[in-house]
Amino acid sequence: MLRENKVKQKLKNGEVVIGTFVKTTDPSVVEILGCTGMDFFVIDSEHVSYNPETITDLVRASDLTGIVPIVRVKEATAVNIMQALDTGALGFHAPNVDTPEQAKVAVAAGRYAPLGNRGFAPTHRAANYGMMDKQEYIDKANKEILTILHCETMEAVENLDEILKLEELDVIFIGPMDLSQSLGRDVMGQRNHPKLLETIDLIIDKVRKAGKAVGTVAGTPEMAKELIAKGVQYIPMSSDQGMIAGMAKRFVQEVK
Repeated sequence: MLRENKVKQKLKNGEVVIGTFVKTTDPSVVEILGCTGMDFFVIDSEHVSYNPETITDLVRASDLTGIVPIVRVKEATAVNIMQALDTGALGFHAPNVDTPEQAKVAVAAGRYAPLGNRGFAPTHRAANYGMMDKQEYIDKANKEILTILHCETMEAVENLDEILKLEELDVIFIGPMDLSQSLGRDVMGQRNHPKLLETIDLIIDKVRKAGKAVGTVAGTPEMAKELIAKGVQYIPMSSDQGMIAGMAKRFVQEVK
């Protein structure tokens, strides 16, 4: 049965939530992350070739600790969003959303009528395989699903005011690396370039004024604290692979 989305409630309360991206396939990773006290994890199916069965197993593992499962779909189409949510995921990242039209498609795909047009089947995992009252399921899904749209190009920045008018939009997520590429060759990949930092601050200001939550990735606890001070609430820190690599490298360097 679809769980209460504690992350969505915390964001509405103005609180900060911390998570990470998951790029591996072992459900035990999700269990471990849940045991650490992280609020959420994002299955990164945009950058990793996950099959649907693996995504379902990773979402299923989250039920053991209560960590909130979110899926970054590989492309922000209605069918990709529907299939991610049918697994029981409590939210989705929609990448490469640059125009109001693309934003409307993604937002509508995350909600059932009358709030959207998500494809309806009452027999999938999120609906308890058909053993949940249909109307109860529809109402709960529309209430609990967290909709996260990416802002990672200058086109998206230029259209942000219009995109932010969408009522069912919950979070704008800043993709700093893609955004740096959009700012030009001399900025690409430079996380601390003044042009990139200025653009990120502009996005944060626009989103907060619109009454939505804003998120972006943090590589270190220090960076996370800086983002929180700016008003960022939704923060995935590194990734499971990144944390393994970072800690392993540190151990080797300190021992040798």
